[in-house]
Amino acid sequence: MNREWTPRIVAFVCNWCTYAAADLAGTSRMQQPDSVRIVRLMCSGRADPQFVLEAIANGADGVIVAGCHPPSDCHYQEGNYRAFRRFMLLRRVLESMGVEKERFRLEWISASEARKWVEVVRSMTEDLKRLGPLRRDEEGIKVE
Repeated sequence: MNREWTPRIVAFVCNWCTYAAADLAGTSRMQQPDSVRIVRLMCSGRADPQFVLEAIANGADGVIVAGCHPPSDCHYQEGNYRAFRRFMLLRRVLESMGVEKERFRLEWISASEARKWVEVVRSMTEDLKRLGPLRRDEEGIKVE
């Protein structure tokens, strides 16, 4: 039996907004791909770049960091700005390593946006299926 390859996505999500949206999608029984594993953080600003690199090194094909909408939804006032600054820097680092930019996303999803959460997961899953598995060498870094 030939099974279709399913990408592995790790999502680092804010407890107050995106986690609540993902939970609402689940309790509302919205159909979504099972390709995502959620890591709940108190704030998207706590998503350390090391978390993203570890996820990719340990088999993730894509990573989502998601939090509250800027400018004023963050419960910690500026966590989403911190997440944005880290995202911009880390995306450049990943691109220099040969990781396509479609494999790393930053999304703003409020607690009431369960449909948006589902769409983000669907969209990223489709993008990753188009790109295929992230290839790695023995050290966990993609080989071109």
